[in-house]
Amino acid sequence: MSGVHLSIPSPDLSWSSFHIGPLTIHVYALCIIAGIIAAVIITERRLRARGVPAGTVIDVALWTVPLGIVAARIYHVLTHMGDYFAPGDNPWAVVAIWDGGNAIYGSMIGGAIGIYIATRRAGIRFFAFADALAPALLVAQAIGRLGNYFNQELFGLPTTLPWGLEISPDAPMFPAGVAPGTLFHPLFLYEMIWNLVGAALIIVLERRVRLGWGRSIASYFIWYGLGRSWLEAIRIDPTSDAPLGIPANVWASFAVVLLGIVIFAVQTMRHRGEPDTSPFTAAEQQRQDAEKLAVTREDAPQPS
Repeated sequence: MSGVHLSIPSPDLSWSSFHIGPLTIHVYALCIIAGIIAAVIITERRLRARGVPAGTVIDVALWTVPLGIVAARIYHVLTHMGDYFAPGDNPWAVVAIWDGGNAIYGSMIGGAIGIYIATRRAGIRFFAFADALAPALLVAQAIGRLGNYFNQELFGLPTTLPWGLEISPDAPMFPAGVAPGTLFHPLFLYEMIWNLVGAALIIVLERRVRLGWGRSIASYFIWYGLGRSWLEAIRIDPTSDAPLGIPANVWASFAVVLLGIVIFAVQTMRHRGEPDTSPFTAAEQQRQDAEKLAVTREDAPQPS
């Protein structure tokens, strides 16, 4: 693509993976892992500030990460049936997660199930954990989008804007019938910026209006769903199934925005003016209070 001066160059396709002995390491996977690590660190710090024991986030991640990855792949396959079940397709491609194709909305579903299971075991309120996770999740998603950059995927319609993204004609996602040298909207970059702004906005709102009670994660749903609905509307790689002519991920984005609005409204009505002081369930809080009382009695001076 020589001759293109005002554009964003993509890394050479060979950079998307490298080898260490017999192992093939995919940069996309490294970006996802880096995002997970960032989310764990941020969420851990936010929960520790509320009195949650150290290591709790790791325990929750052991449930959420595997379930999130599996659900992300299932969602992607179900919304791209034509890419996997056409005549002559390799059926093993369904499980080839290393070749890309992991839907964030699927990971939300799997991750939510994992959080529910793990927080019940730990005696932490689901929404308390989800609120702590909300900005961390946006940061993790921003980091993960770098993997799309190395894979030369997640781009939008052709553009003549100076920040148009170069995509190699040899890239698997390069659209058929489009002239080599065409520039595309860098959706991966748009989403990175949108997510980082959203993370900062949630933190500011928490300090200004004291969200809590699930309203931080509700704000995440609204913010991410709005941004993703616009990005998916101009995305051309890959083309997902489109009920009623609208891409599946746009429908999912609308559903996520609606879910966020419902959670925010319901939780505001249920807890209006009530401070969100404890991240623990009522049973766990009673247990901790009983332990503290027992320790106090043991330390109290005994009558002679």
